[in-house]
Amino acid sequence: MQRYRQGASSKPHKRLQAALETETVQEWQPQVRAQARAHAATTGGLRIETRAVFGFSGARGSSDDGRTRQITVRASPSATARILTAQAAGATDKELHPLVAQSLAESYFQGGVDVEFEDVDYIDFAFNAS
Repeated sequence: MQRYRQGASSKPHKRLQAALETETVQEWQPQVRAQARAHAATTGGLRIETRAVFGFSGARGSSDDGRTRQITVRASPSATARILTAQAAGATDKELHPLVAQSLAESYFQGGVDVEFEDVDYIDFAFNAS
């Protein structure tokens, strides 16, 4: 390491480079992930994209028939915190679906409807950059 710090050598050997990358990932990745989760739960939120069958009950005269929708929303930081906390506690996908449905209801559907979230084709989560 001294040679690299002093500038005598600029490119590590393949074995040393692999060892440095492994150590960097082990040391920094958990911290980076924890920071991203904390940011999402406090200010950033999550982007949730899904295709599933949605049914809902709402105001009189609205339709509650389920139908397949593809939805992309930005979940609020509070909804994100609920999802991430449950995930960290070891919640299963089946246990997470009501939290995701609640987040989708808050972000996408208007009028305080209760969303039924079924026949999930896929769900994709990403941390918001902001």
